[in-house]
Amino acid sequence: MSIAQVLDPQIDVPALPARERILATAYRLFYREGIRATGIDKVIAEAGVTKVTFYRHFPSKDALILAFLDLRHRRWMDWFVDALDRYAAGNRRRPAVVSAIEEWLTADSFRGCAFINSVNEIGAELPEVHAITTRHKADMVSAIKATLPPGANRARTAQALGAAIDGAIVQAQYQRDAASAVKALATIATSLLLANP
Repeated sequence: MSIAQVLDPQIDVPALPARERILATAYRLFYREGIRATGIDKVIAEAGVTKVTFYRHFPSKDALILAFLDLRHRRWMDWFVDALDRYAAGNRRRPAVVSAIEEWLTADSFRGCAFINSVNEIGAELPEVHAITTRHKADMVSAIKATLPPGANRARTAQALGAAIDGAIVQAQYQRDAASAVKALATIATSLLLANP
């Protein structure tokens, strides 16, 4: 399962029912252009629905944002768990989590973490974004923890790797080059895993 197939699937949007068309359009626009930069009128126009239809399915932009983040969470976690499994079964010279994150950071569609971006853009106005982001990051750490060998520091190591991933995401985003972010993540992951066998 490639990252593009999961996170940025090619969907025949016009063939979808109205609610799914709106959500698919918002999913693409919110992640690529930003939540604040994407007005409801643009979503309505690109989804090919009327305002009445839009508001029948999503009573507000906030409701659409939360639906977008929920969908992004499900898709991203499906991809991440699959990627961790794929890389764990392959080359063990490098931590699976590093290879998985490198796949994402180097994807053409990478625009940072939708959850970090959302907290920065609208977290103050829409507190639910913090709750969704907290759940997403906790699920990410749980997936990492499941790949680590049993040990007393397993949870702490997974938490530290989660924080290192967030740092790599931000670095890859502002540098517009994933190579140094991946290298730093690999160094941190290797150090953590050696220190906590």
